[in-house]
Amino acid sequence: MDCAGNVVYLVDDDPRVREGLSNFFDSVGIAMLTFSCAADYLKHLRVDDAACLILDLQMPGIGGLELQSRLSQEGSPPIIFVTARADIPSTVKAMKAGAIEFLTKPVDTEVLLAAVSTAFAHDRLFRDERAVLAEIERKFALLSPREREVLPLVVKGLLNKQAAAILGIKEVTLQIHRSQIMQKMAAGSLAELVRMAGRLGITTDGS
Repeated sequence: MDCAGNVVYLVDDDPRVREGLSNFFDSVGIAMLTFSCAADYLKHLRVDDAACLILDLQMPGIGGLELQSRLSQEGSPPIIFVTARADIPSTVKAMKAGAIEFLTKPVDTEVLLAAVSTAFAHDRLFRDERAVLAEIERKFALLSPREREVLPLVVKGLLNKQAAAILGIKEVTLQIHRSQIMQKMAAGSLAELVRMAGRLGITTDGS
């Protein structure tokens, strides 16, 4: 089953939990896909606009914390842990790794619903930021090798004459490169170009 829109993914080896939470989210109009083990979730091809992942802590095979660690390497929806056997070290580890919430069973569905809403908001924000970065990277790829050398000097605030001297080119040539950079990056101002460069990891200190 594929779902678009907002989707909650649940990985829990207890069929009663899967059925109970699936019925609850269905009653509030939120799509849910359930998996009995982490391996099945990892094989699923996600189709969603915003998502969150509810994980049991202890499961046969890949446990919740291990799955969280694996997903951190490749991107993951915001994670909510729901477990019957919580302990302080596991809770601390999960939260430090970015979990939205750590809840114990039997779960308070209203608290869970609030956590899911927060997770959806975080996921939409993350996707928006990722889309913005992808567009900036696309524009940056249009720059010539020389323009990529000029860009850090421009965002550092150097005058055209200073930047040209560093690169060993004429000032008028530097001005042409600067104009091309502004055009290709679609930057309406130097401040906007600086912000774009910052998103690319090109800082005003030239690093």
